[in-house]
Amino acid sequence: MLRFEGVSFRYPEDELGMMEKLSFQVENGELVAIIGASGCGKSTIFRLINGLEKPDEGKILVDERPIETIKNYSAFMPQKDLLFPWRSIEKNVCLPMELAKVSVEEQGRRTEKVLAQVGLLEYAKKFPKDLSGGMKQRAAFARTLLSGADMLLLDEPFSALDYLTRVEMQEWLLQQWVHYHKTILFITHDVEEAIFLAKRVYIIQDSRPFTEMECIEVPLDYPRNREDLKKAEIVELKESLIGKLRRSVSL
Repeated sequence: MLRFEGVSFRYPEDELGMMEKLSFQVENGELVAIIGASGCGKSTIFRLINGLEKPDEGKILVDERPIETIKNYSAFMPQKDLLFPWRSIEKNVCLPMELAKVSVEEQGRRTEKVLAQVGLLEYAKKFPKDLSGGMKQRAAFARTLLSGADMLLLDEPFSALDYLTRVEMQEWLLQQWVHYHKTILFITHDVEEAIFLAKRVYIIQDSRPFTEMECIEVPLDYPRNREDLKKAEIVELKESLIGKLRRSVSL
């Protein structure tokens, strides 16, 4: 689905590059997490995938095609829901379709279907101020889905939520992934969250510029539940990943 081939990138204002000759790939339909210390380059990877930044060298391919030659291949969900307070939930959710000039009738049909799937149909006429934090993130996810892209880039979308709501949203996200069969890249600082959600975890632990991301397979099948996190091998994996992050911070 996604492949980086020898990608190097440096922000013009920085003396050091962010990454150098980075190569990695994500398979179609995978849920993959990327973890690393603040400022290590996680969000830059997303900006490169979205085409908001251009590599200094190397290639970024989606379905074996350079991203410069294709459109609507990925959709981005940031940390904040970014819902417009003056638009109803249904009007917020259908925004990608408005921009794509989808007919009003089709917008209504798709919006109703996705709001029902994410459990917000009865709130369609409500406004963001009427929703809880978790409900707003579900609305933002629905909007991301209606972009029509097969690859979703989620940048710490649950980080601002309280612990119990975050746990509920993690379980909810897995249900949506199973239902929609999307390829999902998920950035997080939360090691436990990465383990619970992802099939594979990429970890950035080198100092800048980093040249590779270590890939860790999570030894859990789907579906998953919170009890899986208590398994000895998962506890050991969590401590190992935390240790790797601590060492990267000290570099």
